[in-house]
Amino acid sequence: MIERIQKLLASAGIASRREAERMIEQGRISVNGNIAKLGEKAELTDTLRLDGKIIRLNRRPEVKHRILAYHKPEGQICTRSDPEGRPTIYQKLPHLRSGRWIAVGRLDINTSGLILLTTDGELANRLMHPSAEIEREYAVRVLGEVSDAMLRQMRKGVELEDGMASFNSIRDAGGQGANHWYHVTLQEGRNREVRRLWESQGVRISRLSRIRFGSIILRRGLKSGEWDELMRTDINQLRKSVGLPLVEDMIEDEKPSKRSTHKGRKKPIKAKARQSVYKKRK
Repeated sequence: MIERIQKLLASAGIASRREAERMIEQGRISVNGNIAKLGEKAELTDTLRLDGKIIRLNRRPEVKHRILAYHKPEGQICTRSDPEGRPTIYQKLPHLRSGRWIAVGRLDINTSGLILLTTDGELANRLMHPSAEIEREYAVRVLGEVSDAMLRQMRKGVELEDGMASFNSIRDAGGQGANHWYHVTLQEGRNREVRRLWESQGVRISRLSRIRFGSIILRRGLKSGEWDELMRTDINQLRKSVGLPLVEDMIEDEKPSKRSTHKGRKKPIKAKARQSVYKKRK
């Protein structure tokens, strides 16, 4: 089967389609010894290289299953490596026998909370695409007085440097004095959008944490720097939300390796309303 190179790379778990397109534009991908061009097609029998190293294109089953819900701490960045030597979200993830973990979007260095990572480039691409309109929920602690007029304005919309932005909802989550908590939701993943919306009202954020991505909620009790592995029910909720077929069962190659498994729950527990059930991992 002949397919676009970025789709082959995503299907093989090498990168999301967006990442693959950037690799091609940067001249890092070659096909049978020739530098690939964006839009070019290839097939599984072709020899593809990334930075000179051969890429394994043996297609695994059409649907890949592994997704992690990682509790990102402040101070970590969402890139694979950093010239300044700062810690990244990839350093403590479980080892994979093939493919690699692909982050679904990013959180900036000063933002903590839920970030999803998957071995499925196609799923990552669809979840990140603006057309999916996946709702994100954040817990925000603000410094300064917040008026009803400010809240109405942020719901209605604010003109930022990259266009109009607004919150779907804003809920008072309590707090005393100048430090007050709110829960906000929106359906975009623009750079620092939550911070910029609040700053447009002259209010500074002192803490920001993502607590939900679509149907997946950051589990209460999951410590910063630890991760949960999503079970099939939660994976299928995500896949259904972006129009992908549901998975039937995990394949052997996608199960955690012995090096990456940790003691978790012995028995499944019932999920509360809107709360997902995971297999615990560190």
